[in-house]
Amino acid sequence: MTGTFSKLISRGKLTRTALISSASIAILLLLPFAVRFDGRPHADWQQFLGRFHPLAVHIPIGLIALLPLLEIMGTRRPALREAAGLVLAVACAASGATLALGYLLAYGSGDTGTTLSRHMWGGVILTICLLLCVLSRPLWSAGAAPRAYPVLLAGVVLALVWTAHQGGALTHGSAYLTQFMPSTLKRIAKASGIVAGDPPPDSFYARRVHTLLDSRCASCHGPDKVQGGLRLDTYDGLLRGGKSGSAVVPLDPGKSLLLTRVTLPTNDKHFMPAEGRPALTHDEIAWLRAWVEQGASPTATAIAGSNTFESSVERPPQPVGDYSALMSDIGRMQQSPGAKLIAVSGRASDGLILNTVDVAAKFDDAELWKMLRFAPYIVEADLARTAITDASFETLSHFAHLRVLHLEGTAIDGNGLAKLSALSQLVYLNLSETKVTGAAIAPLKSMPNLRHIYLFDTPSQPSVDRSTAQIKAGGAQ
Repeated sequence: MTGTFSKLISRGKLTRTALISSASIAILLLLPFAVRFDGRPHADWQQFLGRFHPLAVHIPIGLIALLPLLEIMGTRRPALREAAGLVLAVACAASGATLALGYLLAYGSGDTGTTLSRHMWGGVILTICLLLCVLSRPLWSAGAAPRAYPVLLAGVVLALVWTAHQGGALTHGSAYLTQFMPSTLKRIAKASGIVAGDPPPDSFYARRVHTLLDSRCASCHGPDKVQGGLRLDTYDGLLRGGKSGSAVVPLDPGKSLLLTRVTLPTNDKHFMPAEGRPALTHDEIAWLRAWVEQGASPTATAIAGSNTFESSVERPPQPVGDYSALMSDIGRMQQSPGAKLIAVSGRASDGLILNTVDVAAKFDDAELWKMLRFAPYIVEADLARTAITDASFETLSHFAHLRVLHLEGTAIDGNGLAKLSALSQLVYLNLSETKVTGAAIAPLKSMPNLRHIYLFDTPSQPSVDRSTAQIKAGGAQ
């Protein structure tokens, strides 16, 4: 850059373009320091305009990819070399506009994070390289600086690749390019440290911890949004932590900021999950704490002392039958007080959901028995805090396609719970805040697909003994 300007000055050709480019470069270098991201959403208009960034970014990408080709072919066809000058100017302008939209998107939505920062700096460097190309190309064409422009153009291409990679990692995750890499290449990449090895799919981390964090935390600490510089959607990101400190310190829950934040009072400004999202349940925290206490291993398949019920392979949901003959009855239920039957999706084969939230206090064993004719088509039953008793287990045993069953906050004590063994498709069972004992749930071990069973605030609730770092008393997922 210094050599370019000295040639311009010595020849008395410090043009308006050079002045504008110099001022633009100075602004671009100061921009990341002048615009501070505080992790909070801002004006709607910023987000509206910023969301054009993913669309606009393809314009400079296409022009930059075309530019070296035009320059090479221009050695034989001068008209193409003249066109290259126009393409360079448009690419430079488009890059600056795209960078501005990117800033609006990140600042307006409150996104932060290491990958985002790298992506933005990549955009800044790319735009600066394009400006320098605009300055040096006339000298290169005149033979005054034969190497400056080709070197800068190569830098533009490298900056584009780097910036595009960071953008891809930001929107699709860091494993976007490597997830389906051929096994041979993946082994080479892992051996060289380019790609981190993925935790085994049957590990406790993959089955329990990642599933929990992905569903409850990754919306703010994942590939699309990285608040506080913290990503919880990967094992490496979990151990690396964020701006506030280490999210997880193996063997030391007390120093693990993740556990500290999720156990704060809900009115504390540092409580997580934030923004009004529901808190982690006591049993979810107990599992997470036990995993940290026992080393936070990404490969361990079990936690010492745990007792979980699961199958190694989760079968895909089985389609229900045709219930079109019952649609008139289902429609009348929607228009009258009482429990509701809601379609899972637009496909009838996906089944129905039994919703009792609005009438939970009045919904008892007799009301459930009235649902028996719909039983073959119900895949989810929300009976939480209803008035049903253990007598309803006989009725529920006829819900052949039931996959999700909520019984939390009911008066059941587990007598007759074994009748649910007939539900071969049951995957999720919530028995929290009931009187169910460990002996009552023992028959459920034989159920082929039951993977998630919640027992918070029951006699069989899993608890953590810090002295032995074990989960006791018939655990649950």
